[in-house]
Amino acid sequence: MTTAAPEIDALCRELVELGPCSRRDGPWASGAFGRLARSGTLAAFIPSDCGGTGMAEPDILAMLVEIARGCLTTALALTQWASACRLIAAAPPDVRARHLPALARGEASTTVGISQLTTSRRHLAMPVLSASRGADGWRLTGLCPWVTGGDSSDTIVTGAAVNAGDVSSTRFFVVPRVSEGVLVEPPMDLLGLSGSRTSAVRFERALAAESIELEGGRGVRSGGLATSALAIGAARRSVDLLDELAGEGGGRPEILPVADGLRAECDAVFDRMIRHADPAGDTTSRDALRAEATSLVIRAAQATLVASKGAGYVVGHPAERAVRESMFFLVWSCPQAVASAVMCELAGLAS
Repeated sequence: MTTAAPEIDALCRELVELGPCSRRDGPWASGAFGRLARSGTLAAFIPSDCGGTGMAEPDILAMLVEIARGCLTTALALTQWASACRLIAAAPPDVRARHLPALARGEASTTVGISQLTTSRRHLAMPVLSASRGADGWRLTGLCPWVTGGDSSDTIVTGAAVNAGDVSSTRFFVVPRVSEGVLVEPPMDLLGLSGSRTSAVRFERALAAESIELEGGRGVRSGGLATSALAIGAARRSVDLLDELAGEGGGRPEILPVADGLRAECDAVFDRMIRHADPAGDTTSRDALRAEATSLVIRAAQATLVASKGAGYVVGHPAERAVRESMFFLVWSCPQAVASAVMCELAGLAS
């Protein structure tokens, strides 16, 4: 069953309760991912012919906003799971049938490692990760610099450069985490969202279980609408905190106009995101939306810190966490056009 609005509300309340454990140990260990499976949230991302419910893109984006509002760590992990599922859904029918139904039910877990194809280490002359074909199948050698849930997922979906004579192309692979030659480094200690258990993963002639060849590089663009959805959700959580602070100690009316203004901006950016929900939509408009959402989530978090005064500067306060987590959107899957627009805004320049 597709997750309906009342069920989303109940789910998000549970994610809030599980939040401290998810932020510390990850949403896999906390049980948050199991809750996503039981609610039908995971199935919403899977095509209906592979055990899912195939929720429409606008509804998925609205759902991601609310999940991020409840727990940004869980929402990030979910987007990486969903990206891996989207790549598997482009595979031949037998590969889809082997993986997607179990993923929809939460009986298996996966994640994606494709930053080396989009934003990370693209300046290097040699591919960071390459694949070669032998008698026993495809083997991968190299590095995935950023893999969310690298030590917590059953499989990693990644992309590698394949050389055939003078022609170089990209092919995608499903690699079991426990395969010989797969080395998951310890999770990084990040400024925020360390509970995402993001690691570098090294491949030393690791054998892939499946190979996926996409036409025209589909599925590898950075900065999709999911990143904007999570930024909007995190910004709405900051507005929630401002509302709480406004009613604190008999009332602080000076906070109300700030909360109302940010809430209106959240609604406006959300509406534009839904209008651009076509997966084949205009890249320029999506990048502009992402830049707006990034600016919004950072300003909303900083407003909570100002309103919280000194208490918000203490580690563990919701405002302190909001500020740290908002910084993530400056570096996560950020295309050059978005990065340039954000830097120009920070410098007070016209983008």
